[in-house]
Amino acid sequence: MNMDHFGHLTLLWPRMLWLYLLVPVLVLLYVRLLARRRRVAASYPSLDLVGAAVGDSRMRRHLPAVILLLGLCAMLFAVTRPQAVVKLPSRLETVVLAMDMSGSMRADDVKPSRMVASQTAAKAFIDDQPHNVRLGIVAVAGAAALVQSPTRLREDATAAIDNLQIQRGTALGSGLIISLAALLPAADLDVEGLISGRPTYGAVPPKIDPEAPPATPGSNRSVAIVLLSDGQSNTGPDPMKIVDVAASHGVRIYTVGVGTNEGATLSVDGWSMRVRLDDEALKKIASASGGEYFRADNAKELKTIYQSLAMRLAYDKEEPMEVSALFVALGAMLTMVAALLSMWWFGRIL
Repeated sequence: MNMDHFGHLTLLWPRMLWLYLLVPVLVLLYVRLLARRRRVAASYPSLDLVGAAVGDSRMRRHLPAVILLLGLCAMLFAVTRPQAVVKLPSRLETVVLAMDMSGSMRADDVKPSRMVASQTAAKAFIDDQPHNVRLGIVAVAGAAALVQSPTRLREDATAAIDNLQIQRGTALGSGLIISLAALLPAADLDVEGLISGRPTYGAVPPKIDPEAPPATPGSNRSVAIVLLSDGQSNTGPDPMKIVDVAASHGVRIYTVGVGTNEGATLSVDGWSMRVRLDDEALKKIASASGGEYFRADNAKELKTIYQSLAMRLAYDKEEPMEVSALFVALGAMLTMVAALLSMWWFGRIL
């Protein structure tokens, strides 16, 4: 094991581990002290003195010393200045859930259906978000619409999820640009132009600070998009072009794939077609924007993914923190316990 690392801890002063060589020396001194007490006790026939020297039981006789030794070990470890990586609360302010409501979401390879399982998991995700986080809902089908602007009212967001209806077509690119516009109202995005692929006449140019450094993908920690879909986009703008816009504003897109490799057969206008999960498209969207891809083959997995995602969004920052004080406190507590037990049982500190 690398001496600079101790499990999940990093040691700033790993060389101080050599102080543990004092431990066997102290154990030897304790053994010699016990032997001396036995010799002294044997010199006096008084039963009270012998009882005091020997103690009521072997465990009771040695327990305070063992606890004291553990306390000393904790304090010695504190000298090495251990550091742990701790998760800190994020600066997240707004999340938009982009929900795929295309016909393929009627598939029942995820029980009871992709749509119902998605709605149930999305509502659990809403409940798990901190109260200060605003939540918006975008419905994605052949066109996309903001059905709930970002709000802190959980009941409004939940009601919007319940009111979603299956529609024809899947325009993931449209869903992403509508989500971006809801997250970044001050950016003055040309929504119509991005959806049609042609700049809108008279559209206000996006506001760009020439002195500001370009945003890196995922650098905007105050906003995020969660796209739930089976990944099959068949109309609207190219999703990856919209992902480039999101990445240029530092917006993370987390994608959740719903469905199985086998898929399910659907009947549409008298025709049968098999719909499968296209997770490659969702992986590309997440990777290019600094987000992450999750896959759910069943309703239970989907709910677990949303719970995990809620925690990632709430605590998305990791920083090393020195935890020496914790080991000092532990050592002091063990030392106090050892002294109290010794006083209680034997009438002496040790």
